[in-house]
Amino acid sequence: MSQLTESAENVRPSQGDTRTKRVLLLKPRGFCAGVVRAIDIVQIALDTFGAPIYVRKEIVHNSYVVNDLAQKGAIFVNELDEVPEGARVIYSAHGVSPAVRDGAKERKLKVIDATCPLVTKVHIEAIKFAKQGYSLVLVGHRDHEEIQGTQGEAPEVTQVVSTVREVEELEVADPKKVAYLTQTTLSLDEARYMIEALKKKYPEIVGPHAQDICYATENRQSAVKNVAHEADLVLVVGSRNSSNSNRLVEVSQKIGTQSYLIDKAEDIQPGWLEGVTTVAITAGASAPEILVQEVIAYLQSKGYGSVDEVEVMPENVRFGLPEEIISAIASAPAASSSL
Repeated sequence: MSQLTESAENVRPSQGDTRTKRVLLLKPRGFCAGVVRAIDIVQIALDTFGAPIYVRKEIVHNSYVVNDLAQKGAIFVNELDEVPEGARVIYSAHGVSPAVRDGAKERKLKVIDATCPLVTKVHIEAIKFAKQGYSLVLVGHRDHEEIQGTQGEAPEVTQVVSTVREVEELEVADPKKVAYLTQTTLSLDEARYMIEALKKKYPEIVGPHAQDICYATENRQSAVKNVAHEADLVLVVGSRNSSNSNRLVEVSQKIGTQSYLIDKAEDIQPGWLEGVTTVAITAGASAPEILVQEVIAYLQSKGYGSVDEVEVMPENVRFGLPEEIISAIASAPAASSSL
């Protein structure tokens, strides 16, 4: 597989050569720093303390990752009342509300927090705005765990909006004292439209110093925007409940390139490839590279012999482990061998 680091603008299909089927492999793709950190936390906990390790909700929204960790001894639960009192539990990368934290204390659970630091940033912003007396508007999908956790920081002053119409129907205590935050995995265009609507309704609205859309979400969407017009089809590797993966499909479709979300290579329908010369592949921030490689292998078996990796931008973000697990590892009998 050739490794290209040139910009997407320099990658062009062979003019007039419809016989050459090829794959454009987008980079960056797949795991972000927050996902790597969360998965590492579960794996290190299993290695250090042994199974079972309980995890509230899916550690990240990917069925392959969750099934893999479950086979290693992780037990995924919906709520903390499913965890035996005094047991060890890990919070998912999407974060939790103060009510969940209080519940863990009541049950004397040993907590390890795998919340993505970028989600924690939004929680801190929500607390700050609430303390300053703002009505808070959260832009995002109200059924998403991240939004539920953030809203829980100040539920009495927080409203969630998912559409411009919902913005128009908002009512707040003081229209001159409103702040907004966004879900980290929204599409850039979606967030922009919603923020514009909020600013139109509340001219004095304030927001975070830096946007809440995470770097990985932005980078993967930018890569699709740069390359999708070169392809006949875009395949996004990711699970159905992965917000950022779904946004990648939407970005491609808005450009005019047909796109599908697939959990694995077996999900590809042969009809999708009819008349398709160039397939672009990307992966959501919670999708492992092994699934991408299986998709490539499938396409190669269908005659897509040329695979070019197109790096649109570098990505070298890393997050450290949380203090809870560092301390736990240091005090565990197997600490010296688990790392």
